[in-house]
Amino acid sequence: MAELLGFGGYVPERVMTNQDWAALVDTTDEWITQRTGIKRRRVAADDETTLTLAANAAEVAIKDAGLIPADIGEIIIATDTPELYTPDTAALLQHRLGCDHIPAYDLGGSGCAGFVQALDIARARIAFSPHKVLVVGVELITRLFDWTDRATAVLFGDAAGAVVLGPDGGRARLLDVVSGTDGSQAEILTLATGGTRNPFNAASLAAGDHNRLVMDGPKVFTEAVRRMSASVEELLARVGKRAAEVSLVIPHQANLRIIDAIRRRLGLSEEQVYVNIQEYGNTGSATVPFALWEAVETHRIKEGDLVVLTAFGAGLHWASAAVQF
Repeated sequence: MAELLGFGGYVPERVMTNQDWAALVDTTDEWITQRTGIKRRRVAADDETTLTLAANAAEVAIKDAGLIPADIGEIIIATDTPELYTPDTAALLQHRLGCDHIPAYDLGGSGCAGFVQALDIARARIAFSPHKVLVVGVELITRLFDWTDRATAVLFGDAAGAVVLGPDGGRARLLDVVSGTDGSQAEILTLATGGTRNPFNAASLAAGDHNRLVMDGPKVFTEAVRRMSASVEELLARVGKRAAEVSLVIPHQANLRIIDAIRRRLGLSEEQVYVNIQEYGNTGSATVPFALWEAVETHRIKEGDLVVLTAFGAGLHWASAAVQF
């Protein structure tokens, strides 16, 4: 059994509003709000990188757990916006934090579901070798997308969230995780340039393909609602709980319409669902851990609460986790 010992989060100081975006592309505050629920998002400063965002959140989580970096036995980072192509960001974070020569690795390419998937990996690692695992979800998306594409650029923000897990002594217990993948629909949400199929070169740069996110909005909407709802239902069945017994669901913050559709499908009240998309936008793998930290910090979560985390991302991947405080 794995337990959550500490929580952390970080967002950059710079706030970018819908009005700011309206001055750059053909859009309006009303258009963005009605379609996404987003009002503001955070943008990293010039001297910030994926590593600095991850380190800030990790340091908060480690301190919150009453630990020091030397106590950490493993690091997992979920991100699709790594510090470098190679080595992975986790190796750089291990050095930055001053941890011992421990295993450290990235879980990349799984989109916004990465953090919850990483929790599943962490609990398996703890079962195999009882040690403390730092799990970070981090994205610095604003430096990599196409700022002229109003359909996607207005959706995203930068953030990091982190938790420390261990075999015992925690503030919450990770009861179970459900996850899955449907690679047959990978093309509906992809950044297709930069790998071996479509290498990054002068032609792709000139065409702007290197930062062009391909997203079939209607299909992504349908799959996100279907997969997250179904995984939460399966998860609750596995842990022997009903939706009415859930104190709070923290879903991936991609779109307010998606969140509302999941809430209605699961028969949840508005009070049972945590929403902060209006303030931060879609921060990818950071949305769930950052929202979890924020909910703990603001006392939205209290002792005895059953909390469900659920996320969906490129792949297509999805995952849900049950946490008992």
